[in-house]
Amino acid sequence: MLVQLNRQNDDNVPITATDLPLNASATLSLTPAVAVVGPAGRIAGLRDHLRPGWTLRHVHDLDDVRPGELVLLTTGGDDAVRAARDLLPRRTRIVAVVDETAPAALVAAVLTAGADVCVRGGQPAILAGHLAACHRRQLADRWAALSAAAAHQ
Repeated sequence: MLVQLNRQNDDNVPITATDLPLNASATLSLTPAVAVVGPAGRIAGLRDHLRPGWTLRHVHDLDDVRPGELVLLTTGGDDAVRAARDLLPRRTRIVAVVDETAPAALVAAVLTAGADVCVRGGQPAILAGHLAACHRRQLADRWAALSAAAAHQ
């Protein structure tokens, strides 16, 4: 990033911002990745609704989830979410898909168990929108943590 501090500068020398709390080798990838836990049939067509660059990776179980990935649970209710929340780091974003006819009590239980988002039916366009929103919140949290760390130095 180039920053020109003084518009009246006759030297016209751009200043490089070196004090930004950004280290490419230490920063997690900014490319969105989704670890899909459960049958893929419930999310058929999702890839077509995600922007280019997104990665969908089907994992056998929660132990295969990588740091920084969004977790998409395609089956299970509040017990599956609770198990994921207990095993994964707190900053992991969890999206749960429930049946289209799921009662409000189940949706509330899934959210109370720790899901960041609960989507009824898993319609691909709606699910893609929720995943994109989770990714934006994930990035905002990372930048906030970097800013807080820089402020304490």
